[in-house]
Amino acid sequence: MDESHNEITEGHIPSLIKKIAIPASVGFFFNTMYNIVDAYFSGFAGTEAVAALSLSFPVFFIVLALGSGVNSGVTALIAHAVGEGNREDAKRYAVQGISFSLILSVFITGLGLAVAPPIFRALGASGIYLAFAVSYVSVIFLGTISFILVFSFNAILNSVGDTKSFRNFLVAGFFMNFLFNYWFMFGGFGVPAMGIAGIALATILIEFIGVFYLFPKVLHTKLLHKRFYRELAPDLKTYREIARQGFPASISMMSVAIGFFISTYFVGKFGEGAVAAYGVGTRVQQIALLPLIGINIAAITLVGQNRGAKKLERVNEIVHTVFRYALMISTVGAVFLFFFAQPLMGLFVRDTHVVSIGVVFLGIAAFMMWPYGILMAVDSILRGLKRPMFSLWMGMVRQVVAPVLIFSVFVYAFHWGLGGVWWGLFVITWTASGFSWLYLRRTLKKEEILLH
Repeated sequence: MDESHNEITEGHIPSLIKKIAIPASVGFFFNTMYNIVDAYFSGFAGTEAVAALSLSFPVFFIVLALGSGVNSGVTALIAHAVGEGNREDAKRYAVQGISFSLILSVFITGLGLAVAPPIFRALGASGIYLAFAVSYVSVIFLGTISFILVFSFNAILNSVGDTKSFRNFLVAGFFMNFLFNYWFMFGGFGVPAMGIAGIALATILIEFIGVFYLFPKVLHTKLLHKRFYRELAPDLKTYREIARQGFPASISMMSVAIGFFISTYFVGKFGEGAVAAYGVGTRVQQIALLPLIGINIAAITLVGQNRGAKKLERVNEIVHTVFRYALMISTVGAVFLFFFAQPLMGLFVRDTHVVSIGVVFLGIAAFMMWPYGILMAVDSILRGLKRPMFSLWMGMVRQVVAPVLIFSVFVYAFHWGLGGVWWGLFVITWTASGFSWLYLRRTLKKEEILLH
């Protein structure tokens, strides 16, 4: 990494956004396709297995939320330190971010193994449906440390604008997933057939490979050295800084998992087919959202480094550009979901009843692309400014409080049936995006970064 010239605080902003966002979006596209491949293979075990994978997703998402939240917090801290020219602080955040994440992984593993089965039972799973879900998440939680280390290394890479390394890992992981899923699920070459647990084992093995691939890339940034393990002893002051930045983002993302549980609870009233359709439909929706994730990663890095360097005019330009790109991408995503819902659902589900339910969901979800674009842009800009608390409160209201109230009214009081859940999501997402936009405007004025 060249310390004499910082492209992120000096380069052409639209070009920088594309340079960071495109590799990230490509990587996350393959990551989402990875998840869809899992759904495809689970289909060989029947609708119960597809529904079990859908039910397991929010539990699995808790691991992703904690890891990704800490990731974004560490990215923002390192980016600010690099922008200020404080390399020693940047190195300290890098090492302590890994240390913090390792301790967190032990906690996640123990808690996940203990609470997953009763959560599934509370959501109505039983028999083979419950057995599939438990067998999948048990393997996932046992491999938590691999996920967390990959997140930690990626946080360091993102902070200096390197999204290509993680992209390469995700692309390779997608192709490895085909091989490992088939091998572990059906057995062969001395490996017994493991069914849906084999899909989870494939995921853990690929993450483990990712740890060894990304580590040399992190060393190249010079924010970490080969003997970094000597500095892993917890520094409580740095831990507090990481927690302040990372946990609000983690809790905000965990609220997504809780929201998925709530949605699944209401959807589950209409049968396992509805749950399977919702699970596959949300994965298809993720494909349309992927370019926005790339833009958001770019926003955290660019806003963080330029705010650290006190280049407020550049921060203002970054904000304008991020929103412009987000709205353009949202429009393309809306068209994609609306017109291609049926063939996309048909690729991954063989049950025509499940496909028909998913098509209705995606038709409504298409018109939620614009508010999602606003919500994601606001969240990433605020993280770059080291102001993560709004995302926490908005996440809890949008994902937990509002769904319980709105779904109850639409499903039971208005008797809209399953459509009440879909339209409830529509109303909640549009309302939340409006409040988020207004909050960001006020924050930018306080920071003396003006939106015109």
